[in-house]
Amino acid sequence: PHPSHASQSPIEPSAGKRMVVEKRAKGEARASRFYPAYDVKPKAKSALVAKPPKLRSSLTPGTVLIMLAGRFRGKRVVMLKVLESGLLLVTGPFEVNGVPLRRVNAAYVIGTSTKIDVSGVELPETVCDAYFKRPKEEKKKKTADEFFAGDDEHEGPSDERKADQAKVDAALMTKIDEVPMLKAYLGALFTLTKGMKPHEMKF
Repeated sequence: PHPSHASQSPIEPSAGKRMVVEKRAKGEARASRFYPAYDVKPKAKSALVAKPPKLRSSLTPGTVLIMLAGRFRGKRVVMLKVLESGLLLVTGPFEVNGVPLRRVNAAYVIGTSTKIDVSGVELPETVCDAYFKRPKEEKKKKTADEFFAGDDEHEGPSDERKADQAKVDAALMTKIDEVPMLKAYLGALFTLTKGMKPHEMKF
C-alpha cells in the first residue's frame, strides 16, 4: 500500500463511525506518493583524522627558504618553526627584505643549504595558527554613496604584531650579522634567466 497524505485514526468496523482525516499542519512537509526506488543509507561518519603532511628533510628551523608563490615570491626567508596545522612559520626578517611573520605552505618553498642558528630566537607564545586568522566582520549593506566611494583604507598591522615582529627581527639580526654577506643574500631576489636549469642547480 502507498503512504497516505493524511494519518487515519483506528476505527473498529462494527463501531459505525466515519473515518477522521487529520489536516496537514502549516509548513509541514507533504508525504511522498511513492516509495523511494532504492534504500537510502545514511552516510557514516569518517573515522579518519586529518594529519599534517610530512615535511621534506631539508625543511628544518633555521633553513633559508625561497618563496615560490604569493606576493613575496622570489624572496628568501628564514624558517622559524612548524605550526600545528603543518604550515611553516617564516620571516624575512622584515628589516632586511620586508617579509613579515607569516605562514607558508611547504609545497611553495625551496629549501636551500644555507642555515642560521635560531636556537636563541624566542618566539612569542601567542604566535600560532589562530594568531594569523582575521577577525570576522559583520556584513552591512552599503548605501549608494558608500558603494561608489569604494572600500576604506587598508588597516595596517596591529601594535601587537609590530612589537612581535621587532622582537623576532632583533634576535635574528644578531645571528645574521655574524655571517659575512648573509644580509645581502637574504635581501637579494631569486630569479631565473635564460639558459639556467633549475633541476641542475644547487640551492
